[in-house]
Amino acid sequence: MGQACGHALLCRSQPPSSEIRGQQVFLRPEESSAPALTTRQSTTLSEQLQDALLRLAAVVDTRSLRAALRDSIQELLPSTECVCIYMLEGDSRLLSDDPPHELPQEGKIRSIADQLKRCQCPGLPPSELPEKYRIYIAAPLPAHRRAVVVPILDQDQHKVITILLVGCNPLSDQDELHLNVLEKHASVACVRVQAVQASYQRPPLSPSPLQSHNALLHLNVSEQDYCELDRNILQLCGELYDLDAASLQLKVINYLQQQTHSQCCCLLLVSEDNHQLFCQVVGDKVLEEEISFPLMFGRFGQVVEKKKSITLQDISAEEKRQLSSMLGCEISSMLCVPVVSRATGQVVALACAFNKQGGQRHTEVDEHAIQHCFCYTSTVLTSTLAFQKEQKLKVECQALLQVAKNLFTHLDDVSVLLQEIIVEARNLSDAEICSVFLLDRVSHELVAKVFDGGVVSDEEKEFRIPADQGIAGHVATTGQILNIKDAYSHPLFYRGVDDSTGFKTRNILCFPIKDENNEVIGVAELVNKMNGPWFNRFDEDLATAFSIYCGISIAHSLLYKRVHEAQFRSHLANEMMMYHMKVSEEEVSKLLVPGIDPVQEIHPCFAEFTYTPRSLPDDTTPMCVLSMFEDMGFINTYKMEMHTLARFCLMVKKGYRDPPYHNWMHAFSVSHFCYLLYKNLGLSNYLEDIEILALFVSCMCHDLDHRGTNNSFQVASQSVLAALYSSEGSVMERHHFAQAIAILNTHGCNIFEKFSRKDYQRMLDLMRDIILATDLAHHLRIFKDLQKMADIGYNPKNRTHRSMLLCLLMTSCDLSDQTKGWKTTRKIAELIYKEFFSQGDLEKAMGNRPSEMMDREKAYIPELQISFMEHIAMPIYKLLSELFPGATELYERVAANREQWTKVSHKFTIRGLPSNNSLDFLDQEYELLQSQGAFGSDDHCLNGCLDDTEGGRGQ
Repeated sequence: MGQACGHALLCRSQPPSSEIRGQQVFLRPEESSAPALTTRQSTTLSEQLQDALLRLAAVVDTRSLRAALRDSIQELLPSTECVCIYMLEGDSRLLSDDPPHELPQEGKIRSIADQLKRCQCPGLPPSELPEKYRIYIAAPLPAHRRAVVVPILDQDQHKVITILLVGCNPLSDQDELHLNVLEKHASVACVRVQAVQASYQRPPLSPSPLQSHNALLHLNVSEQDYCELDRNILQLCGELYDLDAASLQLKVINYLQQQTHSQCCCLLLVSEDNHQLFCQVVGDKVLEEEISFPLMFGRFGQVVEKKKSITLQDISAEEKRQLSSMLGCEISSMLCVPVVSRATGQVVALACAFNKQGGQRHTEVDEHAIQHCFCYTSTVLTSTLAFQKEQKLKVECQALLQVAKNLFTHLDDVSVLLQEIIVEARNLSDAEICSVFLLDRVSHELVAKVFDGGVVSDEEKEFRIPADQGIAGHVATTGQILNIKDAYSHPLFYRGVDDSTGFKTRNILCFPIKDENNEVIGVAELVNKMNGPWFNRFDEDLATAFSIYCGISIAHSLLYKRVHEAQFRSHLANEMMMYHMKVSEEEVSKLLVPGIDPVQEIHPCFAEFTYTPRSLPDDTTPMCVLSMFEDMGFINTYKMEMHTLARFCLMVKKGYRDPPYHNWMHAFSVSHFCYLLYKNLGLSNYLEDIEILALFVSCMCHDLDHRGTNNSFQVASQSVLAALYSSEGSVMERHHFAQAIAILNTHGCNIFEKFSRKDYQRMLDLMRDIILATDLAHHLRIFKDLQKMADIGYNPKNRTHRSMLLCLLMTSCDLSDQTKGWKTTRKIAELIYKEFFSQGDLEKAMGNRPSEMMDREKAYIPELQISFMEHIAMPIYKLLSELFPGATELYERVAANREQWTKVSHKFTIRGLPSNNSLDFLDQEYELLQSQGAFGSDDHCLNGCLDDTEGGRGQ
């Protein structure tokens, strides 16, 4: 980037909490950081706040603490829609139990909590929240709603021990006062509960066999009967070798029926998340479809929570009716006993006995007989259930991994991918039919192009339905899975299609397909479970997991399609560009017919440092390039085909745009200076031939397709070039190299076509490194290494030395206009600053402030040129003269031009600037020199630059 880059680089206390002992306690105003409550406020708070504090004072365990906090918030803030509670476990884990969820270690919520103070905001990141609460507190929220983060602190250790996430209306001053008091009392309650839990040596256990024995004796069960009971239980334990949970339950249930003399028994298993009860076996029958219902179904949730048995008299008529439906008989008596795990102290199942024989009611003896049974069998039961779940998960994971493999190998074609999704979904769920719809957000329709029968290629035959109608529309709108066990009885099902086709739809499982942003992009619909009466919970879980793979694969397939289309468009645009840049055979022949001119015929001083290549007419420069190729021996050494070389030179010339400075004439001047270095400094003694060729070709190509703006402008304007190259740095330089490769890859332009594979790769590597070296930021990074190389002496056998020398030579070629006469240097400055000021005007139009040297109203060109020469140009040519004594005259001429700029700066410091436009200074300075006869009578100008000597002769 030369001088342009050079200029760019030169410019650059906690109060103590009150202890609660079961009674109402208020903090005194002076003890609280919150404002003191007025009399009226205290009266208003007396009921709500006192109730809340009394609740907190009474809690002794985590469950009651969570309930007290939730109830208190809802009572103090009536607009509350949800309260999500995270409590500290261990050193840093914050866990919620409803649903089970761990707060991410990093994120917005953690950041707010780390500030140790309450915060309300217009929503929290959805990815940090359990799905259940996203509708209430995830961003963005309506204008009248807020998400409030309330950290509860351990005042002694000054750390967060609980976090409350509340969805409510914006907090009023009174709400703030309420929360100030509540937070302090909640802190005390949390610390107290932690202390109580720490005092427990282990969780509460279910009765031990000895305790069960004593309990039975207390109930007047004889020792003989107890021994018989023990023999029976030991016999049962000997039979519990099944790895299948259903078979194991059959044996246990049969034992319970015998011991309690009941018509029927069953086990209601508690799900791991404590949200559901499910039943797999009733009496001597394994259910085809397990029955599940919410844990809070009637009194059963209380059994799990309080660990106390209930009887038929404790349940409602509706609960009795549902149980009768499950059992298939009327219920006359019932006993429900919690089964407690001896390992965790948690209820893992409910053992239910129905209809005691003889019409009697179940007694305490029956209850203790059941408890006695599970003293021995609960561990086996829980272990078998865990094993069966792990086996199920293993099969599911293996199936899903295979699905992922199958799906991700078809990303190149959306239709084929959708067909694969249909096949995999049908196989996983044993469905009769499957359909997949993609959401068209433009038309707000669900579109199906792929069915079980194959792909519809004709757009007119694709199936479209409104995105808010029917079962699929409902799932697309809500984003929730829908399991319909009886299609004809469901209000969203339209049976007209079945009537017209004769197909019978029995059941449907419809689930959404979402992308990584949790946005619905499609819907899959499974119809008719083949190996069961309907789709079960396992199918739902499998479909949910499967939909994740579907969403990722579809999103990436659509993205791949867009990228592919963009590549085609780019390829087409590149073809069009190359077509318009195309060099005709007529142009090649016209250049070659006269033969290659010897350099002496171009000008007698063509190979001298004093020669100004800008004095040549533009249309003669391609022949001059061929002459330099010939004179340096590259054509014969590398057996270059003349038509290929000529076409390459003409293509490179056409590859330059026409900004004031970074145009073809600049590239030609840089290439000519490389030729001068070869002729005058004996580069062949310092570098290999292939390295010299790479340097010369890089000089020709080093600014291809330059737009007249620098790297920082490309990044600031977020241009296409910046998007392609900014992550690697040197945006424009990488683009110049890419354009050079594009020309070499154009038919009939590859001048390296006869190179071996090894030499060809090395040539491209050299060109890349040399062109990237034109970024003066790179030069400044390696300048100390260059100085060190000059101090210790250059070693041509050292590859690192040769690489650094190539970079130095490229930079000296790029700045070679500064080694010419004063008139050329002055005119070059005008061209450079025209380009700079054009960029500055663009930056102003973008609303940015350009740097001083880019601002036509602020730049003082003499001082900028002096700074550039002193800090960039002179050190480069000084270093070059230390390595090559023959280059001393270059350094001296740059120093002389620097003195000229100093004189000019002094003149205009005394006389003042002609206007606010910095370019007017150059015009006035030119007129001043002309009036003094500095240019002589033959004041001709070629290619936008003055000739320093008559006829272009050297001085």
